[in-house]
Amino acid sequence: MLASARSAGRTYDFDGNTYTVQELKEDSFNGLDIALFSAGGSISKKYAPIASDAGCTVVDNSSAFRMTEGVPLVIPEVNPEAMAGMKYGKGGIVANPNCSTIIALMAVTPLHREANVKRMVVSTYQAASGAGQAAMEELELQTREALEGEPITMNIFPFQYAFNLFSHNAPMTDTLYNEEEMKMVKETAKIWNNKDVRITATCIRVPVMRAHAESINLEFEKDITADKALELLAAFPGVTVVNNPKENVFPTPLSASNKDNVEVGRVRKDISRDDNKGLDLFVCGDQVKKGAALNAVQVAELLL
Repeated sequence: MLASARSAGRTYDFDGNTYTVQELKEDSFNGLDIALFSAGGSISKKYAPIASDAGCTVVDNSSAFRMTEGVPLVIPEVNPEAMAGMKYGKGGIVANPNCSTIIALMAVTPLHREANVKRMVVSTYQAASGAGQAAMEELELQTREALEGEPITMNIFPFQYAFNLFSHNAPMTDTLYNEEEMKMVKETAKIWNNKDVRITATCIRVPVMRAHAESINLEFEKDITADKALELLAAFPGVTVVNNPKENVFPTPLSASNKDNVEVGRVRKDISRDDNKGLDLFVCGDQVKKGAALNAVQVAELLL
């Protein structure tokens, strides 16, 4: 376990063993086979190439290398072939996609393989977990403050988060799409190896503690029914179908929290179209698990 100097010496218990944190240094990776990086882009940019040069294969959970030419951007259920030829202990870097991209593509990929997605319109409802532990703690604090009529503490976001929602806090680009939205556009094209698919996204922060939700509208090249889509989703690894219209039971952030699988439901024909080439669906996935840590561990398992 490697971290900054201020964390060195801390101990953590896992699976019956106690591990002591060591200070991250340039020689930390000598003799190691795989390193999981999740310390932010600046640390990854500095130390991932050093680790790779030392023969350690890096699975990076930051945005540092996602769009770098020659670096695989991998969701194991979706594009494991992108890692063909890579072996642990031989160096190299594999990038973990953005959480919103992973959760969306877990649901959309089996449908894309069947009927070829031409256009995807995504609206995300992103939980505090995506902004880290401090954001989760501030949401809890603000909720108490709001209910008790006290002044609202705003250290993480410039807006009240409790009982509110707002545009994702990622920096704005020249296109007037923020970086979170553009990640979905660019990463999907790379993961699918398809520059023709058209994607537009609106990413929103919602006062949910954990697990992102996404409303997705799809346009296909070929006909596809809702029943066929449900059949494909049920067979896709890492997906759980939660789709009970009679009892109004569909995916929720709470039901998806702390689960490995992404939940998919509300699957229905797009009634704004006269053909059978459009579907709507709703997806929820745990940002901490499949949206981040779990996906990175699955990539490491692929390397093994």
